[in-house]
Amino acid sequence: MSKVVLIDFYADWCGPCKMQDPIINKLKGKFANSVEFRKVDVDSNASASSKYGIHAVPTLVIEKNGAIFKKYVGVTRPDVLEKDLNEALK
Repeated sequence: MSKVVLIDFYADWCGPCKMQDPIINKLKGKFANSVEFRKVDVDSNASASSKYGIHAVPTLVIEKNGAIFKKYVGVTRPDVLEKDLNEALK
């Protein structure tokens, strides 16, 4: 089975990041057994932000087997994320 990770790049001061949180939490419930969820604070993790080329928050990255599968900048709808997570798990 593929290893799929959803990385949520955020900042505490970011209003749209707070809007993204409930969407991520809902997905955690649906994909708890198949997707690993990580949160990365861009203000305290400059190296991770640099590695993934993060220039704005929120940015979400879906990784499949260690490679970037999809990347989203801005608040992303749950249906879009769910469809792409299901695709990454194939």
